[in-house]
This record gives sequence, structure tokens and C-alpha cells, in this order.
Amino acid sequence: MQMREEADVVIVGSGINSLVCAAVLARRGKRVVVIERNAEAGGCIRSEELFPGYVHDVLSSWYPLFVGSPGYAELKDDLHAAGLEFVQGNYTTGVVTPDGRSMAFRQDLDDTARQFDQRHSGDGAAFAAAAGRLFGADAALTFGLMGENPYGWKMARLLWREWRARGVDGLAAFAGSALESFRRWSARELHSDLVRAAIAPWALHTGLGPDDAGSALIGKLTFAAVVAGGMPVVKGGSANIVKAFRSVIERNGGIVLTDTEVERVVIERGRAVGVDAGGRTWRARQAVVCNVTPGQLYGRLLPEAPPQWRERADAYYFGRGDMQIHFALSSPPDWVNGELAHVPLVHLTESMESVCLSVAQANNGLIPSHPTIAIGQPTAVDPSRAPAGGAILWLQLQEMPSRLRGDALGEIAVPADGTWTDAVRERVADRVQRRLECVMPGLAGKIVGRRAYSPADLQRLNCNLVGGDPYSGVCSPDQFFWLRPFAGVKGRRVHATPYANLYQIGASTHPGPGLGGASGWMVANRLA
Repeated sequence: MQMREEADVVIVGSGINSLVCAAVLARRGKRVVVIERNAEAGGCIRSEELFPGYVHDVLSSWYPLFVGSPGYAELKDDLHAAGLEFVQGNYTTGVVTPDGRSMAFRQDLDDTARQFDQRHSGDGAAFAAAAGRLFGADAALTFGLMGENPYGWKMARLLWREWRARGVDGLAAFAGSALESFRRWSARELHSDLVRAAIAPWALHTGLGPDDAGSALIGKLTFAAVVAGGMPVVKGGSANIVKAFRSVIERNGGIVLTDTEVERVVIERGRAVGVDAGGRTWRARQAVVCNVTPGQLYGRLLPEAPPQWRERADAYYFGRGDMQIHFALSSPPDWVNGELAHVPLVHLTESMESVCLSVAQANNGLIPSHPTIAIGQPTAVDPSRAPAGGAILWLQLQEMPSRLRGDALGEIAVPADGTWTDAVRERVADRVQRRLECVMPGLAGKIVGRRAYSPADLQRLNCNLVGGDPYSGVCSPDQFFWLRPFAGVKGRRVHATPYANLYQIGASTHPGPGLGGASGWMVANRLA
């Protein structure tokens, strides 16, 4: 016989959006229960001591989106009172090529523009003009589209105001520029190969490539936002932000359950009234909020969902896989450019064209010949994560195939069934390590330990990372902004479902992936 419990709001999953939603609701007087299938809460926020004395963020690590979010603005005092501390340095990001060319950027848009002009006269002015539009004339429209409820009065007022100011032609011009690929924009506006290479990899951080529609806006916006706002990390490891959230939720009467699988959402007379989980039925007086992918929601959790919703969920498209590699080092790496030792996140690539090629190879099932490597150095801003004198490298490779068809260099044999094996994963990690030696000579002699995670490993860690896609669905124009996770279903509204009192949040929903907690914030405001 199942035990019954009651709450105002039941939240399935415990990623950043769930935590923001739960903390906001709990602070506003709602009784909230968060239910997580894994042993630890946090979703993609996960810290482990992979090697004695070294604390690694196994999945996500950087918090510029959250620090600039309205959720953080509301919860900041409570989170910091619960022990949360962000740290960052003067540098933000950088780029390095295997032949040693590099740039390191401080938290200063003007200085970045000057560096671009030093590479080629006019490139800095082009970047400054783009950043000026992003944070000036286009800021209200861009950030409004990304951060507001598209069916709310705020959005209606925004679109009316922008139409009055721009007219139909002006709005059409904005839409056209928003859909442009990074390759086309950079070919027109930039001349230095290194400048293009500095910005192009940032399109990867929403699962796009420089040839994809929308990648110019996303690449420019993400790069400029990082340079302007910095790259904060959680002191002592990202698990500490989960601890702080949990403290806020529980101090305000909420509950966080782990090691508890939600089997289904309970629907009665067209309304969500609770969930069955771990031998209990948790009744929800007000709402059930699910931080899951469309396939999970309209499959396992709602087996009787309307056919048109199930069909759309089945058609939802996941992007390329991700690979994470973590190094524990006895001392910081010796970069070919010593300034890079201070930079939290450096991209290693030959060029924008190399990024495009790696994306194409991965999209066709091939292990890329020269993958773009996001090289995170959390100990550059948070030395507490390693023993005295030690260092950590956090590597992310966002151009990996979910299913293997071959190796672009013909060096690594892949299984006939296309699955990632431990042997394939380690061969790829060996290739990446050799590539790092080009810009960090002597790296092998500093390695205390190495741990790699293939796309298949990532899916095992978090079921929302289907095929190892770190963004829970590709952010192509048909699956982004208001159309996320999908459009074309009668009655669909952002975060809503075919049932009353049932909401979907998370990376698969508007406004998309990242550690900003925006969808959780939006739904919390709707319920509070």
C-alpha cells in the first residue's frame, strides 16, 4: 500500500531550474517537494574528488548566466547566508591555436576590442559595434525574447514598443540578423583568422556550429557577455551551490528527496494532482513541475498523453554528444603564452573553419580529427580545489558524435553497433592529451590523474543528456526561444502541457540551456 504525502508544488528533477523554482516558491510561502532519482541533487551540477585532494566539477562549472539572472537577484542574500561564495579573476576567456598564437581577454569589452584591432585594423571596431547593439539598441528585444514569458503582458508591451520604434521593416531586419550564421557574419565583418577563432567556439555552447542559423547572434552574444560579466565559479566546487539551495529550500519548509524515482505523473479529470514516486503518492495541491526532456515527460511519466504531443516529443531532436576530460596536475600547466595561465576558460582550435569541420565530422558520426577543446582552469580563480601548488584542468569537447560511425583520422577502431566503449573513450582522451601538449609543453609530466567521460557516460550520469547532448536538445531555430521544445500542437504554451497544473521546465524548454535557472524562475512566478 502506497503512503500519501501532500505539498503545494511537486518538482520532478533537481537541476538548476528546479532548485531556483523550489527556492523561490518556498521563500514565498509554498510547501515544495523536489524529487531526484540520483543519489545527489543538482542535475548537471556535480562535484567529486576524482583524485585525493582535487575537487572536480564533473559536468557544468561556470555561472555567468546565473549571476546575472533575476532568480539570483531574489535569492542572493539567502544563498550566501547558506554558505555560497562565487569567485572570479580579472581574466574571462581566451583562444590559442596549436602553433602558439593566442589572445587572453580581461573583463573589459574595450580592451578586447583593442586586442582585435591589433590583430587586424577594423576588427575591434566591428566587435565594439556588435557589442554596442547587443547591450544597447537591441538589448531590450534580445533579452526580452530570451528571458520573458512570450505569452505574458510584458512581452506584449515589449513587442508593441519595439514595433513603434522600428516598424515592420526594422523588426524584420532584426529577425534576419538573428538568424544569420556566424560564418557569414564574420566573413563580412572580421578579417583576422585568430579573431574569428576567438568568437566562433562560443556558438558551440548552445549546441550550434558556426554554419548554423542563429549562430552569429549566439556566438557574439555569449562571447561578449562573458567578456563583460566574467566567468564566476563556486568556491570549493559547484556542489556548494546545491548545498546552499537545499538549505534555503529546507529552511523554508521544503523537502528535497534523493534516490527516489518518479514513476508517473498522476492525472485526474485532465489535471495533474501529484506523482507516484518510491512507493509514495505525493499529492500536489497546486501544481506538478517536471524538469525532464519531452521524451521522458510524454513517454514514461505520461504514458496516456495525447497522440499529437507524443508524436512531437518523439520528433524532438537531440544534438551532438559532449565529452568531458578532467586532469589533476601537480602544478599549473606551462602555457606557450604565460598569460593564459590566468584565464578561466581557453578554447584551443586552429581556426573558425576547423570548428566548422569538427562539427560536420561529428554530425556525420565521426570522431573529429582536430576537435575544439574548451580548456577550463578553475584553480586559476579557486586554488582551494587542489592541494597546495596543484591545479585542475576541466575539458569539454562539444563536437563528439552520439553514435559512432568511424574516426576522421582512421586511427581509432569503433564498434560495429556505434556505441561508445571505454577503449574508444580513452583513445580519444589520448588524442586530446597529445593535442594539449602543443600549447602546454611538458604536460604529461605533471599529470596526477586523468578521468574521461564519453557521451554515453554523460547520459548514464544524467538521463536528460540524451546521447550525451549537454543542452538537452539542439537549439536550432525550430527548437529555440518560443518554439522550445516544439510548436504546432494545439493549445501549447511555453512551459505548459496538455494537462492543467502540469508544467515542464529545464534545458529542453524556453529559453534553453545554461545555468541561468530562467525557466524555473518563470514558472515559479506563475505559481507564486
